[in-house]
Amino acid sequence: MFLKKDNYITFRTRHISGEVHVPRRVLILAGGGGHTGYAYALAQMLHYRASLSFLAPEGDILSERKLRKFGKVEFLIKPRGPKTPIHIFIPRLAKAFMDSIGRVSSEFDVVVSTGGNFCVPSAILAWMKRVPIVNIESEVRFSKPSRTATILQPLSTITALQWEEQTRLLKGVVVGPMIPKPEIKPWNGGYILVTGGTYGHRLLFDALAESSLRNVVLQTGPVDPTRYVEKHPDWKVMNFTEKFYEFLAGAELVVSHFGFTALEAALVYGKPVVLVVNPEWTRTVGVEDAKYLARKINAVLVSDIKLENLLDAIDEARKRRVPTLPNGAENLANMIIKLL
Repeated sequence: MFLKKDNYITFRTRHISGEVHVPRRVLILAGGGGHTGYAYALAQMLHYRASLSFLAPEGDILSERKLRKFGKVEFLIKPRGPKTPIHIFIPRLAKAFMDSIGRVSSEFDVVVSTGGNFCVPSAILAWMKRVPIVNIESEVRFSKPSRTATILQPLSTITALQWEEQTRLLKGVVVGPMIPKPEIKPWNGGYILVTGGTYGHRLLFDALAESSLRNVVLQTGPVDPTRYVEKHPDWKVMNFTEKFYEFLAGAELVVSHFGFTALEAALVYGKPVVLVVNPEWTRTVGVEDAKYLARKINAVLVSDIKLENLLDAIDEARKRRVPTLPNGAENLANMIIKLL
């Protein structure tokens, strides 16, 4: 059995027929951004049911702070970002493989990949050590599978799909969208929350900065917020925050690049969403996949980033209701427990 103590787990062994039963160990590879969102949602469901450990990208303090209440968090180099050139990617990938050797132990009972290139080296090392792999396909993949899922599917015991449409792309099991439990009760603070995700969305921010919108909370990520603070001193502008969920919970509606934040806003906190495709992200999915996701969460899609289009989309989003969908994190957690 186990006891909760100060947000950590103290385990007691049980003796049955002379055997000692110890808790199962699960390593979750949290790739940052939306991938850490999957890790967090799954950890909520596995907490107290297994002993959890995490690997997160070097320097990703937000991931570490989100996940550390569930278990130990260690760091590993992330081979590639959205704009990393090939001559930098290759040596970083090699280093990631080498560093994974000391962090992925055969003592783990399951290794969970949340997707993205960050997870590939550690997942392959786990497979080589005969540790079962669970890989989660991204919620934005509809027209073609992610490269990570393509690589890991032959090695994975479970390929977790978030939508029925993904069965056309991969051999896996549909668990539903990977969404966390709400941290606080949703409410309407009357403001528009604008966010570009982990890497920011300068084109979106610049366009909305030309508007006369007043009640706006802007999360810029790595994009320098100075211009927006100077142009709109009445806006609340920030880079990052550990308590982003508080702003999600209180928003009237959310304007975001399509991805995990849009999913969380709509399905966890019941917020109307405007999806704005970022054309600078050439290594991820594009407009066709965004159309699928927009239909899933009843969001308004903007692919041509002009102020008029954004303002029209905001007006339209206010009229829409969000759907209720099954919790894929809960379904996958139950599958992992059965696998253990």
